Amino acid sequence: MLSRDVLVIDALTEAARIELKIREQIQGQLRRTGAVVGLSGGVDSSVVAILLARALGPERVLGLLMPERDSSPDALQLGRSAAEAAGIETLVEDVTPLLTAAGCYARQAHAIRSVFPEYGDGWRCKLSVPAISDGLKLPVPLLTVESPCGERKSARMDASSFRALVAATNFKQRARKMFEYHHADRLHYAVAGTPNLQEYALGFFVKQGDGAADVKPIAHLYKVQVYALAAHLGVPDEIRRRPPTTDTYSLPQTQEEFYFALPHADMDLCLWAYEHGIAAEELATALGISSAHAARAYRDIEGKKRAVRYLDAPALLAADMRGV
Repeated sequence: MLSRDVLVIDALTEAARIELKIREQIQGQLRRTGAVVGLSGGVDSSVVAILLARALGPERVLGLLMPERDSSPDALQLGRSAAEAAGIETLVEDVTPLLTAAGCYARQAHAIRSVFPEYGDGWRCKLSVPAISDGLKLPVPLLTVESPCGERKSARMDASSFRALVAATNFKQRARKMFEYHHADRLHYAVAGTPNLQEYALGFFVKQGDGAADVKPIAHLYKVQVYALAAHLGVPDEIRRRPPTTDTYSLPQTQEEFYFALPHADMDLCLWAYEHGIAAEELATALGISSAHAARAYRDIEGKKRAVRYLDAPALLAADMRGV
């Protein structure tokens, strides 16, 4: 009988194993003297920061705080709390000027005005997807805007407008990665990525943005397992209590609302069950949902995995260069 117990880990043993792997990869294989990690104020980057500090020594880890104008007001404070728990140095790199110069915000506004022509200064926005429980055959993204006086409107986006908005927003992840590699080059460090298995396997990352890294220490761990490590490693309570967020658009939103369409603990079990060939009916019983709901979750996973083939693919070559 399927249960959530399949995701239970020995946090002490797993932390020690990851720390050993970090040393082997960064100091051994990559021949780098330390690591740079972007701190978002979330549980994943906090866990990675502490693991890096334990593996390499806190003096060999740099935490980057990279706010921009749409960042959550508490992101900086939570990022600093994570750095304090890890005992590492931090630097603040405000990416707003770079994003403004690249046209990120202007391009976002242009895409949004194709749906809401009145969108302008002082307005806020977010993208969301229908919950899997809604049962929609075509999960068309929903754009929500809020006027300066607090009035909200929502509408479905067509494919062209949606792609334009996402393409503009992806400047944010790519700009942050530029700063990470700048400091890594300057210090002869490696860049540590922070995706968990749910994000890594289901494509919740930007190609050549937050998907780029030299090492990804927790990409094999389900989100609930990351939380277990966070408790073991002493990640501050305020970070562990915070719902997983995107911190990408100006209106607040959770990762469930923006991408996964399920609570993270449920998506973890769905992904585990899918990968282990568990029937939708058994998954439904374990989660207390209908079989149709479980089957939709599997279809959603399959669709996201198809997208990952492009997102995580290396560059294609016109000839085999291995013998050169």
